[in-house]
Amino acid sequence: MSFLIVLGVLFVLVLFVSAPLRRQRASLSADSTELANLDAARDAKYREIRDAELDHQTGKLSDEDYAAIDQTLRAEAIEILRALDRANGETPATIQQR
Repeated sequence: MSFLIVLGVLFVLVLFVSAPLRRQRASLSADSTELANLDAARDAKYREIRDAELDHQTGKLSDEDYAAIDQTLRAEAIEILRALDRANGETPATIQQR
């Protein structure tokens, strides 16, 4: 009977001590998921920009249409890059120091 009590106390102690480690792991996986999503969004936006450039070169887009689409796509790409920098903990000051 005393063996079960000792085993129960040890179990509670292990749960208590490992709680911060389990929380940190969950936080890290959420961060890595966010980074993966932002990386995928960046890659998709780059493909959209390349596709628009190709459509313009092949004559599918007029100069005016291309300029409008290109400006919009590049602004969206900049926002994604800024979100990636924020997710990586970088600030404008640390980026300029590179």
